[in-house]
Amino acid sequence: MTTPLAALAEKIIAGYQITLEEAGELLNTDYDGLLHQANRLRKHFKGNAINLCSIINAKSGRCPENCRYCSQSAHNHTNVAEYPLVDEEQIVNACTKAANSGAKCFGIITSGRAITPPETETVCRSLDKLRHLRIKLSCSIGVMDKMSLAKLKSHGMSRFHHNIETAPSFFPSICTTHTIDDKLRTIRFAKEVGLEVCSGGIIGMGESAEQRIEFAFTLRELDVDSVPVNILNPIEGTPLAQAKPLHPTEILRTIAVFRFILPNKDITVCGGRETNLRDCLSWIFYAWANGTMTGGYLTTPGREPAKDIAMINDLGLTVNE
Repeated sequence: MTTPLAALAEKIIAGYQITLEEAGELLNTDYDGLLHQANRLRKHFKGNAINLCSIINAKSGRCPENCRYCSQSAHNHTNVAEYPLVDEEQIVNACTKAANSGAKCFGIITSGRAITPPETETVCRSLDKLRHLRIKLSCSIGVMDKMSLAKLKSHGMSRFHHNIETAPSFFPSICTTHTIDDKLRTIRFAKEVGLEVCSGGIIGMGESAEQRIEFAFTLRELDVDSVPVNILNPIEGTPLAQAKPLHPTEILRTIAVFRFILPNKDITVCGGRETNLRDCLSWIFYAWANGTMTGGYLTTPGREPAKDIAMINDLGLTVNE
């Protein structure tokens, strides 16, 4: 390292943004020292309160996009459940359960490039019924225009979730039916109407370590509020079914480098954490994360909220209320 890790962390605490070159050096620096300083940054910018979020897979399967990692793509041959948009009651019940289990944010997630106007109305009515709960309401419903985003905001959506998935240079390797520019446009629209933006993606899809840094810098340029990081959980029937898994230390190093690049952002470790990190799961908070997704994921099971809360408490941390 040109600048010692502790000194670099001190500069970041004082307001410095690291360069692409400095981030690259972090890939090969002392592992223990990197995690230690990333944890220092997490404590300074986010304290010891951990955010829990939860989702509902409100519309599953039959997606026309050809994302190589996705079990819901119609281009892939998986056994994923397929169903249209669920009714308002199911969305309300799922959100109420999440709120009662300690989640701070609840996401309504749908498969497909975008939702139809009638589906938008169903989501709006669901949001209306959830506004009384003490939980942040989020939607991940594909590509949208400014008018639709503003309408959802007026019904209580305060955060829009739209993953860019990976680095711009690697995106064409995982999807060709839409471009990363389509995603960037939607994110900018969401910010223009005053919504918080949650955007991240997946690591372990075959991208290089340098492309993971490119991914993080793209998110920094977009100035998103929350960064969900998933680790590929290969699904049979997808083109990435035989992808080589990342070693837990590589995952944790990536997490730590993200904290150096995005020091004041909420960073949440989501899908694939249990499968890929195994006994190192609790280290996500030492490496930099200040949040995790609890309960189930879109098409794979997760962990019971009670287990995540116990893990957080055992580490001497608290759940953000």
